[in-house]
Amino acid sequence: MDLGSRIEELFARESREFGPEYFAAFEELKTALNEGRARAAEPDASSPAGWRVNGWVKKGILLGFRIGRIVAMPPEGFQFRDKHTFPLKQIPTNRNVRIVPGGSAIRDGCYIGKDVVAMPPMYVNAGAYVGDGTLIDSHALVGSCAQIGKRCHLSAGAQIGGVLEPVGAMPVIIEDDVLVGGNCGVYEGTVVQQGAVLAAGTILTGSTPAYDLVRDKIYRRQGESPLVIPAGAVVVPGSRAITHGRGRDLGLSLYTPVIIKYRDEKTDQATRLEELLR
Repeated sequence: MDLGSRIEELFARESREFGPEYFAAFEELKTALNEGRARAAEPDASSPAGWRVNGWVKKGILLGFRIGRIVAMPPEGFQFRDKHTFPLKQIPTNRNVRIVPGGSAIRDGCYIGKDVVAMPPMYVNAGAYVGDGTLIDSHALVGSCAQIGKRCHLSAGAQIGGVLEPVGAMPVIIEDDVLVGGNCGVYEGTVVQQGAVLAAGTILTGSTPAYDLVRDKIYRRQGESPLVIPAGAVVVPGSRAITHGRGRDLGLSLYTPVIIKYRDEKTDQATRLEELLR
């Protein structure tokens, strides 16, 4: 049986006793995740969102929690307690990854590409994928199974939501060359396509439509299809008036993300400033 089939079979068991086959399959999966050979989601041109979920990978990560026992883990500098199946990730020196000291943690079972920069404190959870040359700034979170592309900038306080359950749910996807501004939040399987820019404070969720003032469109989640922000879009926080009921009477507005332009040379010049930090 291949790894995916073995994990599916083990996950379906209801046993409370875990033999060596459980740990062998999980360690094989974790190695594949660390090396980027297995991903919780991957590009798929046949999908409306351009991505598909690999549910067996999520099941394998959940299996790691099921079989893990809580132990004290004493790395240099501090102690923490967690499932023994998820220690801190060991990053090979030849990947040229910078992890600046000051409270950052990267959990084992995620992929960290070459030349990634991690500013303290930040956190990357199991199952995540972070592409080459990406900068993860202070207080930024990359949630479980989130997929981050190459040369992205996750600014200070950015929250990239993760999802393990349900196993078929799309994780958040941030494609190549995306700039996520300070204190942004991207949740509920949203896909941010290549080269988009999220201004500081922008929140993207499955229940919040995004208004495109350039193309005169409204983007929203449709059934199983996630919210997709188009490539090169520049998104800022906005609001829309409540047009009926008590909300209208009180003059209230609701938050909404607004696409005000698409990336141009001026935008590119502003985003290049981050290169000075590398």
